Amino acid sequence: MPAHYRVALLITPDSAYTRGLLQGIKAFAREHAHWSICHGEFSREEASVGGVAKWRGDGIIARIENKAVARCVARSGLPVVDTSAGRWWPSCPAVHSDDEEVGRLAADHFMERGFRHFAFCGDPRRPWSHSRQESFCRSITAAGHACEVYQVSDRLAPRSLWRLRTADVARWVRKLAKPVAIMAAWDGYGQQVLEACQQAGLAVPDEVAVLGVDNDDLVCEMSEPPLSSVILDPNRTGYLAAELLDRMMAGQRVAPEMHRVKPLGIATRQSTDIQAVEDPDIVEAVRYIRRKACEGIGVGDVLEHLQISRRVLERRFTNLLNRSPHEEIVRVRIARVKQLLAETDLVLPAIAQRAGFQHPEYMSVLFRKQTGQTPGQYRRQYR
Repeated sequence: MPAHYRVALLITPDSAYTRGLLQGIKAFAREHAHWSICHGEFSREEASVGGVAKWRGDGIIARIENKAVARCVARSGLPVVDTSAGRWWPSCPAVHSDDEEVGRLAADHFMERGFRHFAFCGDPRRPWSHSRQESFCRSITAAGHACEVYQVSDRLAPRSLWRLRTADVARWVRKLAKPVAIMAAWDGYGQQVLEACQQAGLAVPDEVAVLGVDNDDLVCEMSEPPLSSVILDPNRTGYLAAELLDRMMAGQRVAPEMHRVKPLGIATRQSTDIQAVEDPDIVEAVRYIRRKACEGIGVGDVLEHLQISRRVLERRFTNLLNRSPHEEIVRVRIARVKQLLAETDLVLPAIAQRAGFQHPEYMSVLFRKQTGQTPGQYRRQYR
């Protein structure tokens, strides 16, 4: 029988992401009956975490977000896995979201919608925000565009009044060329940008499209309009952190490196549900395809909806978006397949039906052509 381990969690469940981390850790603990978890008496704050140095246990999973907490967990002498991006204690392994991929995914989301003006809103003093900013701006500039960045001023620190920060963001957004696509470093900043747009009298998504990160359902759905967001995988992150700690407590050597967990995709809501082109027929064609692609429509249905000729639609669509209407239908369907593979246990015939494919075999062939992976390989990677 394996040894029984007592594990302290220095993770405060104050956001959808940290609650997801805890869910992933709990899933591992339930699968391994030799774990017992001590969570309630510790948080990630310095005052609460001080006692962990004298705590009699076997291992720690923490979000180490400052030097003081790093010193506390280091003094414990126990195996530790970090779930923050800061690397305040580089001697232990860490698990965090792949912020490079988050930024790239956000840039692709906006460029697919035809935007030519881009901006980023975050706080460069937070490592995960800075990494997402760099990746997003790098992807945008590589495509030949410029990317504006909101700079947090010293007088408007993160703990300052929301009203003051929102007014400052509103002044910044007013100055941006329109239509503009703004990536916010997380959903809280995204909600703030939407409020700033209301203060500035700017229409979302017509003048300003906004994308957050975390896909916190409560924050996103309570925003006005509902906020699109990059879907992270905190459950997998927490599970992997627990897996690494279990190996360390068993005496195995685990390298002190950062393990990155890729995002699952993007939840598109009203805040980015637009095509940044000036041709109203093409805008309507894209909206129709997004609504109906998974119902099995073809290009003929789009033509009937718009009442224009196929030649005109093909030419204008390709000129503006660099892809055909048929390619757009396939793109939307494949995105739905990815989502269902990553988030559900549905079998391939059921996924094919929900994504608008008549035959799962054809869906599998097309999926591999588009992604370079079989549906099974993709599911194993992202589940």
